[in-house]
Amino acid sequence: MTRFILNQQSICTNQPPGLPLLDFIRYQQHLKGTKIGCREGDCGACTVLVGSLENGHVTYRSVTSCLMPLANAGGKHIVTVEGLNLPELSPVQKAIVEENGTQCGFCTVGFVVSLSGFCISEKAPTVQKAIAAMDGNICRCTGYKSLERAAGKLVTNLQEKSAENAMRWLVENNFLPAYFPEIPQRLESLQAEEAAETVGIPEEKVAYYIAGGTDLLVQKPETVQLSAVKVLTRETGLKGISSDVGQIIIGGGTTVEELRQSPEMQAAFPELHQYVKLVSSTQIRNMGTVAGNFANASPIGDLTICFLALNATVFIRKNEHLRELPLRELYLGYKQLAKDPDEIIEKIAFDIPDANTHFNFEKVSKRTHLDIASVNSAIRLKTELNVIYEAHFSAGGVGPVPKYLNKTSAFLLGKEIEPATLKEASEILQTEIAPISDARGSETYKRLLLRQLFFAHFLKLFPETITAENLL
Repeated sequence: MTRFILNQQSICTNQPPGLPLLDFIRYQQHLKGTKIGCREGDCGACTVLVGSLENGHVTYRSVTSCLMPLANAGGKHIVTVEGLNLPELSPVQKAIVEENGTQCGFCTVGFVVSLSGFCISEKAPTVQKAIAAMDGNICRCTGYKSLERAAGKLVTNLQEKSAENAMRWLVENNFLPAYFPEIPQRLESLQAEEAAETVGIPEEKVAYYIAGGTDLLVQKPETVQLSAVKVLTRETGLKGISSDVGQIIIGGGTTVEELRQSPEMQAAFPELHQYVKLVSSTQIRNMGTVAGNFANASPIGDLTICFLALNATVFIRKNEHLRELPLRELYLGYKQLAKDPDEIIEKIAFDIPDANTHFNFEKVSKRTHLDIASVNSAIRLKTELNVIYEAHFSAGGVGPVPKYLNKTSAFLLGKEIEPATLKEASEILQTEIAPISDARGSETYKRLLLRQLFFAHFLKLFPETITAENLL
């Protein structure tokens, strides 16, 4: 049984836990404002807001409902465009209309929901943040400049928003319907009801373990819907980021957005925001998990490539047994993992970078957001007096698995950072990869691309020593 609040309505349903939330909204509740588009999380036409009760306060995040398993709505407040409607146009809707931000209108509801989520955010409103809130919404006919102007108008309207009682201000100024302030109390009661129930199915009957579901509901939605599914997102033991004894420890169920917002991660990686904004879109980052990215085993998984370079260790649990494995040893072949289907990646750990540690991530794709890499790469180096004494280099899109380049990493040890070293290393890395020609580029192109990304790491990290001219 899944219990949640849909707009103002309390829902208690025994529909399959793996059913996409989009289908429940449209076909069970007949709320047709949430559109069916790509069913892959790309277009954003099915965007809804998900409100989670956190320390007595409800935090809202935008998600693509086509990739959200129904069970993940449990205990949450789900808001569709109908749940945002007022007797008159809201400031979000009005800004889009006044700036000619709609044409055919199919995608408009997704933009309305995403921008409404931006308005609810407790962060100081800026035009850059408003535009970023729409990075998971695609418009095929209107053009984005009109939507950007609408975002700018909204930011102006939000300058007077009260920081102390933002929800009341938003209701009084017609950004939100009047029922929103009641939601925290209703969710508290709902969660109390859930806690009194015995939820779950026997482990031996579980066919799929799902966290964010952002890949499974693309690859095999019908199979997941008809199977016995256990959702992991509500297991508190799989969440959270902490530091301990020189390491950062990340719960496997931590979302990519939670990773981006983590103070521990931001302190360790000052350019974290730049790296993570290349990972999918806001809606997907709000659902997709770190362990899910690893277990997906995509040869171009962005987080996987980053954590390979961080020389991370994964902790894998089955029942009460917990074992650890270097991430680089998790991948046996294309979509083949060194773990059983009923084992769960419980947490990930890696050493906290010190003053001598240098890290960089690079990705080349056809567009910035909502795209997978042609080739991506990460590097982690420890240096002293311009000499490398620890090196970890990884790459995606150049083989059947996310690739840790052992030979190249080993070659760099003890070497001085100079053009001759990098040129020789770039020849070694070519012996470790086996790219194929596909829609994202030819084999030759990918080999050249990785060579250039390898150089790009050093150009960025050591600009005093390495320049484009001395690499010619």
